[in-house]
Amino acid sequence: MPHRSRLSILLLDLPPEHHSAGSGFWAGATGRTATPDADDETWASLGSFTDGWHVEIQRTGEGTPPRWHVDIETDDIPAEVARLEALGARRHRDMGSIWQLRDPAGLVFCVVGVQTGEEFDRHAVSWP
Repeated sequence: MPHRSRLSILLLDLPPEHHSAGSGFWAGATGRTATPDADDETWASLGSFTDGWHVEIQRTGEGTPPRWHVDIETDDIPAEVARLEALGARRHRDMGSIWQLRDPAGLVFCVVGVQTGEEFDRHAVSWP
């Protein structure tokens, strides 16, 4: 069955000791305000950039290194995980409704459900 996906979100993962400085830096670097999520204090958004590409800030737990990671949003998580595994990705962590994977070089990325609504519909790629 066909499904759709797109590279949609760039996340700045910051442990507590780097969160404030990192959030302030990237807000200033992009000319945006880091808008906190009203429902989840671990998230803030720098908003939507070109073609609905979002940049988000995530407060991670202790011991997680500061890093960037991307999210691939899809309308069929199992099908997208299988497609990416066929390309060389490896499953790293089942997070319930999200899969964390590693690319062939070991970089972390996540496969998530549709997060961006109309932007997903405009920019998603269809896979057989």
